Amino acid sequence: MPNIFHFSLLFLLSSALLCCSKNTPTNAERGIEEQILYVANADEPRELDPQLSTGTPEHQISSALFEGLLNRHPKTLAMTPGAAERWTLADDQLTYTFYLRKNGRWSNGDKINAHDFVYSWHRSLLVRLGSEWASMKYVIKNAEAFHRGDIDDFSQVGVKAVDDYTLSITLETPTHHFPQLLWHNSYFPVHQATIETFGAMDDRLSKWTLPGNLVGNGPFTLTRWELNKVLEVKRNTHYWDNNAVKLNGIVFYPIASQQSEVRAYRSGQIHLTYSPQMAIEKIADYQKNDPDSLRIHNGYSSYFYEFNTTIEPFTDARVRRALAYAIDRDKIVKLVTKAGEPPAYSVVAPDPNGYQAEALFGYDVAKAQQLLAEAGYPNGAGFPAAEILYNTHDNHRKVALAIQQMLRENLNIEVQLLNQEWKVYLNTKLNLQHSIARAGWRADFLDPINFFELLAPNSGNNNTGWKNQAYGEVLNAIRTAKTEQERQQLMAKANEILAEQMPVIPLYYMTDVNLVSPAVQGWYDNAMHFHPFNRVFLQDTASTTRQNNKQ
Repeated sequence: MPNIFHFSLLFLLSSALLCCSKNTPTNAERGIEEQILYVANADEPRELDPQLSTGTPEHQISSALFEGLLNRHPKTLAMTPGAAERWTLADDQLTYTFYLRKNGRWSNGDKINAHDFVYSWHRSLLVRLGSEWASMKYVIKNAEAFHRGDIDDFSQVGVKAVDDYTLSITLETPTHHFPQLLWHNSYFPVHQATIETFGAMDDRLSKWTLPGNLVGNGPFTLTRWELNKVLEVKRNTHYWDNNAVKLNGIVFYPIASQQSEVRAYRSGQIHLTYSPQMAIEKIADYQKNDPDSLRIHNGYSSYFYEFNTTIEPFTDARVRRALAYAIDRDKIVKLVTKAGEPPAYSVVAPDPNGYQAEALFGYDVAKAQQLLAEAGYPNGAGFPAAEILYNTHDNHRKVALAIQQMLRENLNIEVQLLNQEWKVYLNTKLNLQHSIARAGWRADFLDPINFFELLAPNSGNNNTGWKNQAYGEVLNAIRTAKTEQERQQLMAKANEILAEQMPVIPLYYMTDVNLVSPAVQGWYDNAMHFHPFNRVFLQDTASTTRQNNKQ
């Protein structure tokens, strides 16, 4: 499959050069006239089912095809109306009421109603569906009990259709960030009749997401999907805000190679890279020769390595800590990644609103060697075979090579490198078939608990096998804290547990590094890597660069 993709990519780029020689408009030029946006989307999406998809490549596409109750402002990230036109919160801080738009439509013209959300969230909590995002709904009353099988009557879960256009949601405890969750793809609605036409409610292998089958409620609808080659969407004329949408379509190319996506940009075959990290070697070149195309922005995101704590030698926290102490993060960000990333000493990224986790460990080779010896591997002697797993990506490979060398030099241990195609890599981690794996997390909402909850015992995104009861209790206390001071103290305790147990190795906090044509308007740099396509358009403006960031 990768060979087919590479052939298709070479054909695409060769065709671009041929077109240019004949003075034929490139994709980028033709796209401006036709309002078709061409995007390098990093990888082939594993899923288009919003309640099953995970990762940036999937979310970028699903946000074009679906819409939740609420959305975000593309500049300020404030919550804005989506499928719901307004909402209220009761005095008890537990019950939200959402009032849906009466002009809301699915892409086939059917009306969207409150029952669609009840059905969709019911589906997402079915154990047989196996959604990795089920735990994200545990803030809703009885959602965890239903998902765990403690109750089997979904009517006891705090999601009710009061009438066709009124949805009531009751939470377990006051959760101030709950509205932010509603723009996440796992909260998107799905079309019941379509799901049941192509399979059962809990069928992971249903064909309902194929072109011609998929029915969504977002600003675009799926028209073409050729695996490892291209995915296309066109404007959904039934979308409630269609008159404000300016793009007529989007073409996504799954270009896993950062070098290839830069060539595609330079040859005019795409308007932007959406990796969201472009080829490291090209950053300096674009800073010097084409600064209007280069976008570098700090994200609310963290890059780290996950241990599989269920296998030797990583069952021992001393081994995990030894590896964490042996890595020089300053060297990685200065000599390898080179995009201004801050080194990380906690998996929790610095909060744009002010929270910053305390650094409780650092680069200390002597300490690393001491811990490894205490664990029974003096000077690396007898250390079992291990490997660093990463998805196929030039930048991930470079980081892995640097860490491989540091572990060899500082601990005298040898780890192998293993790269896998995106979908295979995700499944390998999900099934705990790795020893060490690269990982990254872009916050789903602007609150540090989003990072802490990654490693919760019940988290579907916890790919470490680490289930720490004390940590889970601290997380529960954070969720129910009465004051911000109490909450901060509890988060400090959670951070201490992570530093003592080290189920993951924090490496650095990511920056978004992309190439974006000056013709792309309505594309705002922000901490969430959030760029809603219903507000993007193309404009031929050689003299006006980065106009969208100056408005």
